[in-house]
Amino acid sequence: MGGPNPLKSVSMKNTDHPNLLLTIAVKAMVDKGFEPDFPSDALKQLATLNETSGKGEGGLKDMTQLLWCSIDNDDSRDLDQLTAGENLPENRLKIYVAVADVDQLVKLGTPLDLHAKKNTTSVYTGVKIFPMLPERLSNDLTSLNENEKRVALVIEMTLDAEGHVAVSLVYRAWVLNKAKLTYNGVGDWLEGKGPLPAAAAKVPGLAENLKLQDEAAQRLKNLRHQQGALELETLQPRPVTLDGEVVDLALESKNRAGELIEDFMIAANGVTARFLTTAGFPTLRRVVKIPERWDRIVCVAEEHGEKLPPEPDSKALNEFLLRQKQKDPLRFPDLSLTVIKLMGRGEYVTEMPGQAPLGHFGLAVRDYNHSTAPNRRYPDLITHRLLKAALAKGEPPYSREDLNSLAFHCTEQENAADKVERQVRKSASASFLSKRVGEHFEALVTGASGKGTWIRLLKPVVEGKLVQNARGLDVGDRVRVKLISVNIEQGWIDFANTGRIGK
Repeated sequence: MGGPNPLKSVSMKNTDHPNLLLTIAVKAMVDKGFEPDFPSDALKQLATLNETSGKGEGGLKDMTQLLWCSIDNDDSRDLDQLTAGENLPENRLKIYVAVADVDQLVKLGTPLDLHAKKNTTSVYTGVKIFPMLPERLSNDLTSLNENEKRVALVIEMTLDAEGHVAVSLVYRAWVLNKAKLTYNGVGDWLEGKGPLPAAAAKVPGLAENLKLQDEAAQRLKNLRHQQGALELETLQPRPVTLDGEVVDLALESKNRAGELIEDFMIAANGVTARFLTTAGFPTLRRVVKIPERWDRIVCVAEEHGEKLPPEPDSKALNEFLLRQKQKDPLRFPDLSLTVIKLMGRGEYVTEMPGQAPLGHFGLAVRDYNHSTAPNRRYPDLITHRLLKAALAKGEPPYSREDLNSLAFHCTEQENAADKVERQVRKSASASFLSKRVGEHFEALVTGASGKGTWIRLLKPVVEGKLVQNARGLDVGDRVRVKLISVNIEQGWIDFANTGRIGK
């Protein structure tokens, strides 16, 4: 028999209830087919693992002498990657990316693996992280933590002056994280807005190495943009909670350090995809197909006074996006979201050796898989098992039928995770504004159709529906609005228009 709906036992008027958003998050997880808690057999397996688990391996390269560092979010504890750089003659640069060897402890078919296979991803709701693997693993035993010697999968890339990966290698090695750094700290320093982070300053030569890594990332980024990689920007406020109450909505902005890691990971994912194909192995690719609704993207460009070619062209699309970002930065996130929706969702597919790659339209790359976040994404763990089998000259641990089934499941679960995160984000925004009913805000109209008129507040960045005095408004209009009601359970935020701005 099913028990009572846990949300029904919580008064929606009591917006300070410390368990309300957590209850909403857990219910959303269950409703979308996730296991929010680890099963008992997985916890029993976890209890058998310790600091010495998997450390008896010999014959691996010792790469601990490199100036490895991690760069991640301020609050990240599951460190999947380390990076390091090296100068070479003839204006070449060598980049190393080390990725946590999660498969070393989470073996195929074990209880921990089966739970990870079911959920396929960590889910970040803002009020609680539902990790794919227990924190004892993802934050400790399989995390590339500072001053901890770990086994990792290393992707070594030599870049030429234009940013092409001229030579690449994949191998397993011992690594040692010399400094745990953050996007904000490194980004501010690279952009001249702040000092060198203290953790980096303690390591001789690391400042110069970070500059070298940044130079390599700029080469990779410039080449991808020349080839048509899309410059997109969306706004996804992250709830900041204190004792269960949402006290702020924080926006994560891009910076140079975030772009550095993004560019390195894209390049590394291309290397691992090509490595497997060359070895005659199947691959689990991450693809964004050529947009079927390109005609609608062309119409969107025409609405902005521009012309795109009749056939899909990512380079022309990106040039249009860059012009619009410079011309109208306020509305650019909404244009980005429109283009993303029209391009269609990314998905996982199986590709066999000799098969023409579908590629990733948004990144403008032909070969791409996910291999750099195995603590957080199951497709990366699948790819690591394929890579390790290829390195050992063995047989693929998955059949084509296995991979087809996993590709479909991982895609479905990723879409479900997006829905969970969006639902909790909407509920958190409603909770944040619950004490401000009756207040006035400035807003931008982001959607207008027969289904309703939608707005985005300029500050705080919150989306809602205009339920009064919406007639005559169109996308892009700036208005003053009054908050008239919220529903935390549903994530509804309703406004009334009280007048245009600048009209």
